[in-house]
Amino acid sequence: MAIRSKPTNIVADRAQRILTITWSDGRDCHYSFAGLRAVCPCVLCQGGHANMGRPADKLLLQRAQDDALNLEAITPVGTYAVQLRWNDGHDSGIYTWDYLYEACLD
Repeated sequence: MAIRSKPTNIVADRAQRILTITWSDGRDCHYSFAGLRAVCPCVLCQGGHANMGRPADKLLLQRAQDDALNLEAITPVGTYAVQLRWNDGHDSGIYTWDYLYEACLD
């Protein structure tokens, strides 16, 4: 699948625990940190290679809560994704632009 929109701005509000992505098509998407951590696309979180490539579970993304969780770093991965490092030590999830765009709840 080709990326239909690319981010033009990414803001991590650590006080509110919200990641906001503004996309090139004008769409603004707001993701809770807990929701993003809950739908981490890495092989460990997805339960093995056979489960990779599925879209994010939007219900889980919306309902996840963890008041202790915070985002420590956002690292670009090429021109197609970001890697998020969480304060729980997890950092192996690579969130592609397509994955994040499709997961948008707004």
